[in-house]
Amino acid sequence: MKIGMRMTAGLIGLAFGFVLSAAPAHAAAKKVDCDAVMQELNSGKKTRVVAVDQKISTSSVYRCKKRAATAAKAAAKAGNVVAAKPAASPATAKP
Repeated sequence: MKIGMRMTAGLIGLAFGFVLSAAPAHAAAKKVDCDAVMQELNSGKKTRVVAVDQKISTSSVYRCKKRAATAAKAAAKAGNVVAAKPAASPATAKP
């Protein structure tokens, strides 16, 4: 009887360990291309539409937006500011 209980406990432990180790492997199987996501967002598409097009969740789209905002802040702090708006044309300047 003791052997049967130990074997059952061991099998349950192995099954539990397998379930815990399989979850991160499944999550790591699909990587999100944040560059493609941001390109679509910058073209004017809505978050939900981008998520459906890329076959990802809306939370992944929001995560890409957050990473892009963080990268922009870091670049601004470092002095690598990219012009958000193009400079006005000299032809439109008042004489």
